Amino acid sequence: MTTVQIILYVKDQQRSRDFYVTLLGIQPRLDVPGMTEIQLTSSCILGLMPESGIVKILGDKVPAPATGNGIPRCELYLFCEQPALMLEKAVGIGATLISPALERDWGHTVGYCADPDGHIIAFTKNNQVA
Repeated sequence: MTTVQIILYVKDQQRSRDFYVTLLGIQPRLDVPGMTEIQLTSSCILGLMPESGIVKILGDKVPAPATGNGIPRCELYLFCEQPALMLEKAVGIGATLISPALERDWGHTVGYCADPDGHIIAFTKNNQVA
């Protein structure tokens, strides 16, 4: 089995950890200075790494992640039963509303917000599944 880890570069690790723990209701499996890991499924982990930490690894080979703050750099597409309620919860704990949960032309009901670092979160339900 392959495990996927998605790592978001964040300005403030504690703030992002608190946001995602409250939003998802999942305690981190790892929470140490420099990395927080939240097990989303048996084969998918959400990592939160401080921008300052990854700069040490990336060096001057690419622009520092902090230079992109506020610019959408990724999207977490999270399937759930009640996208509108999850979107409301996210906004209530500090996310910025982008678009309400609406039926989209690809067969999903999706609502969009941005987390405190500007990463896009889509809460979705597949309307085509019985």
